[in-house]
Amino acid sequence: MSISDQKAALRKAAYAARKAAFDQGHGLAATAALLAEIGPVRGRIISGYMPIRTELDPVPAMTALAGENRICVPVIEAAGQPLRFREWVPGAPMVDGPFGAEVPASGAWLEPDILIVPLVGFDKNANRLGYGGGFYDRTLAMLRRGRGLVRAIGFAFSAQELPALVQEPTDQVLDVIVTEAGTARPPSAPLP
Repeated sequence: MSISDQKAALRKAAYAARKAAFDQGHGLAATAALLAEIGPVRGRIISGYMPIRTELDPVPAMTALAGENRICVPVIEAAGQPLRFREWVPGAPMVDGPFGAEVPASGAWLEPDILIVPLVGFDKNANRLGYGGGFYDRTLAMLRRGRGLVRAIGFAFSAQELPALVQEPTDQVLDVIVTEAGTARPPSAPLP
């Protein structure tokens, strides 16, 4: 079985687990864990996302962080390209973007130093299984190459944890995965 076929099978299982967890709730506990992981920050540029389907909703955390930081959300401009990030504020007018995720109708283009990253599945070493388009992998590679210390925080239900994921050379490991039940970090990652 090819890596692509393996990832497709894992995505199917992770989607089902995510839907079951979504139906059970856990949003408040996950939001509290995310805010604790990010910590009290001021003057940072933080990327969140507008949830689609059964993704865990980061908007409550984004709203809490917006008072002391600039918040942005990803915008897909074209296949095979890194994401760009448009500034978001609570209550901003939104328009439909690709894949059903809303994006701000207007706003400054920002470059985040902390990213809250959606995912389909993850493993205990903070490897991420995404949707298969490679947008976050390309984006994280670009940001880490250009700025070095960019923090990528996966946000998921604990039910989305999978066995060890097969990684391709282009896959970017996250700094931490935050769930309602705890965190997963790469073996060499320092605690914040």
